[in-house]
Amino acid sequence: MRKKIVSAFCALALILGLIWSTGAEVEASDSVPMLDGSYLTHETESIGQSVQMTRGANLQEGYSKLVRLGPGVIYAGGTTIADHTVESVQVTVIVERAREDEDEWHFVDGWHKENTNADLVSANKRMEVEGGWYYRVRCTHSADGDMSSSYTDGLYVSSPTSSSTP
Repeated sequence: MRKKIVSAFCALALILGLIWSTGAEVEASDSVPMLDGSYLTHETESIGQSVQMTRGANLQEGYSKLVRLGPGVIYAGGTTIADHTVESVQVTVIVERAREDEDEWHFVDGWHKENTNADLVSANKRMEVEGGWYYRVRCTHSADGDMSSSYTDGLYVSSPTSSSTP
């Protein structure tokens, strides 16, 4: 019962966070660069919501999250929520970076977490990164074989020695 309450609270917190973060709408235009589906922005936070890849009754939702904490510092993570308690609920988090003039993302770091006999898994990390790049988070979500993926927009991270963006 306690797990259900904690899971419900986490889901509610994620939903409220998504609602709150969508308060400032950004309109897509030709002036905002995009790389592999991710807008390259100077925002401080980006949340990606999963797109269902397989049909099933086990996976409810998945989220990826990226927050620029300051020059050279980010918070990256992901959450997978199952419809019910499953044998295995998993999230794989991948951090990538690119420059505005590049045509692909480059791997920076990645990690995986699995919870058994659960309906929720979350994995996150505070990271020191090289400034002067756009960073994004990609996640793969799985609940007893049902899969989906999510990704954030790219956030510009300045160097620790300079607090301004180009």
